[in-house]
Amino acid sequence: MTTHSRRLAAHEITVSFDGTPVLTDVSLHIARGETVGLRGASGSGKSTLARVLALLHRPDRGHVSLDGQPIAGARHQVAPRIRTRVALLFQSPRAAADPRFRLIDVIAEPLRALGTDRDEARRRARELADLVGLTADLLDRRPHAVSDGQLQRACLARALAQQPDYLLCDEATAMLDASTQAQVAAVIMSYQRERDAGVLLISHDQALLDRWADRVVDIAAGRIMAPAER
Repeated sequence: MTTHSRRLAAHEITVSFDGTPVLTDVSLHIARGETVGLRGASGSGKSTLARVLALLHRPDRGHVSLDGQPIAGARHQVAPRIRTRVALLFQSPRAAADPRFRLIDVIAEPLRALGTDRDEARRRARELADLVGLTADLLDRRPHAVSDGQLQRACLARALAQQPDYLLCDEATAMLDASTQAQVAAVIMSYQRERDAGVLLISHDQALLDRWADRVVDIAAGRIMAPAER
């Protein structure tokens, strides 16, 4: 496989909601090992693009490709071995975690979906919890009983559980204090180095983009503007 084909890409994506265009002919790619920053105002289409790339939303037109292979459909229309290669870390962990689950089951959720038996899934979940800085006493708590930072760490552990080749971070540190932001970023960067993973970093934090992104792409009114190479 050539370096050029080892990437997650959106090809001329168009999405509308209730007749209102959200994305129009958007193309973007993230190569393995690369960090791409995506910058834009609220309502510019950033989160919708992330959901399309994560195979959670099927576009009206255009398609997503994974390492050169076009992907048809979204969610459970896509085979687990394919859709688990892309993980999305949302801005709001409370919207992303089932409030009925204990944290250990939040983390283990993708493992169980892939057919891992319960004991093995929980063993792996404990390892991931330790990796992201969650102490063992937190794992039996439900989301309402932990802080936003603790819950976002659980969501990060859940995203890493499926060992994705591409990790999409949608303002994933925006709701966290500075210390937790740094810890979450360190875990993601370490994972990226170990797995040669591609990372999409959606953020309003210019300092974060300057530190982390290899290149930054601007989006406005649902259209990609010219990228600025660092």
